[in-house]
Amino acid sequence: MRYISTRGGMPPKKFSEILMSGLSPDGGLAMPESYPQINAGELEQWRGMSYQALAFEILSRFIDDIPANDLRSIIERTYTQDIFGSDDITPLRTLEPGLHILGLSNGPTLAFKDIAMQLLGNLFEYTLEKTGHELNILGATSGDTGSSAEYAMRGKHGIRVFMLSPNEKMSRFQTAQMFSLQDENIFNIAIRGVFDDCQDIVKAVSNDHHFKSKYNIGTVNSINWARILAQVVYYFKGYFAATQSNTEQVSFAVPSGNFGNICAGHVARMMGLPIKQLMLATNENDVLDEFFRTGIYRPRATVETKHTSSPSMDISKASNFERFIFDLTERDAVKVKQLWQGVDKGEAFNLSATPLWEKIKDFGFISGSSNHASRIAMIRQLYQQHNVLVDTHTADGLKVAMALREADIPCICMETALPVKFAESIIEAIGHEPERPAGFENLEDLPQRYMVKDANSQVIKDFIAENSC
Repeated sequence: MRYISTRGGMPPKKFSEILMSGLSPDGGLAMPESYPQINAGELEQWRGMSYQALAFEILSRFIDDIPANDLRSIIERTYTQDIFGSDDITPLRTLEPGLHILGLSNGPTLAFKDIAMQLLGNLFEYTLEKTGHELNILGATSGDTGSSAEYAMRGKHGIRVFMLSPNEKMSRFQTAQMFSLQDENIFNIAIRGVFDDCQDIVKAVSNDHHFKSKYNIGTVNSINWARILAQVVYYFKGYFAATQSNTEQVSFAVPSGNFGNICAGHVARMMGLPIKQLMLATNENDVLDEFFRTGIYRPRATVETKHTSSPSMDISKASNFERFIFDLTERDAVKVKQLWQGVDKGEAFNLSATPLWEKIKDFGFISGSSNHASRIAMIRQLYQQHNVLVDTHTADGLKVAMALREADIPCICMETALPVKFAESIIEAIGHEPERPAGFENLEDLPQRYMVKDANSQVIKDFIAENSC
């Protein structure tokens, strides 16, 4: 298996060569040269597997430069009952016949990002031990990626984490989860702006090839292919849990901001998993919903990005969307490069009058959006009808699922985080605070360690240079 860039300017590379690199040298994103195809016999063999065994079967088809025994050991060390609360790792909860929630938030930071980030931390550590190198991780978070990355990397030898977040734009719980960490290898930097400003800085630093090479800059954002790959596994696991045979189709409802989670669903579908529809759910920042309804991709400026009660989706430039367009264009890197030269300048593109728009339906995507009133109503409805409490992002996904799902196709809604991370909205919906898991008592009262800086890539580069490994 070799990896190429969505913009065509990178020679094929092995997995370990793209593991820590983030953006490709040409500014594009790493993609496998082709998707492994899973046949009916393999699906049947996989149906009864444990999460760890299933993860090995999937990951080993994309990672062939790590010895099988080493990869299996990394996986088994990552997905344990101690870390994720049960052997099931991603338990399925049935609300009513044909409607399910896939539990993805049982890791150390109570968010779905843990499933990929715990693996990434172990892959990084394994690779660095083999090479003797050190790594400075630069990341951007709208809420959950940051804490998941920091908890996965804290204390790891030869790794420092520089995490950018939008100043005062996350929930109090999310902020405290990150800023209360006192580990010397963790640096929290609150940026005066929105998430897209943080993400733009990460991309600007990644595109400074001299700086990136000199300071061994890596990334944990979902532009990192290993993040997407780790998430592919639970689409297969969710499918097996919600069906009786591999002749059935399912649909997945996925809250989406940066297009990473649903991109993993797209990869699973391209591999042959019987997915009927991928239901993309946005909040008031509806750039992706607008595209799938109209064919127009129109990134918003910072001042147009709304601060909402599902803040992890307050994103107006979806990095992983480039991966989907690469597949939509039949991997036409010249076309993708042309489109993203405009996107990188803040320009829109319109596919509605092109043959590509007709092909969209072949990929199974449909979309919808939610707003504050809708998500509060959905939280309240689920609690009253099913005694189930969900967070605001999962509520966005459920709202869209209820509107779009087909009666005869099982629908699996992807859980995003536990409700405690967004207590203010939960109180508004049901009148009292959500249950707080053990170990998170008084989290917001702990001392916090962070700094505030302007949205300026040079300022961040100077800080990394002063504090790097």
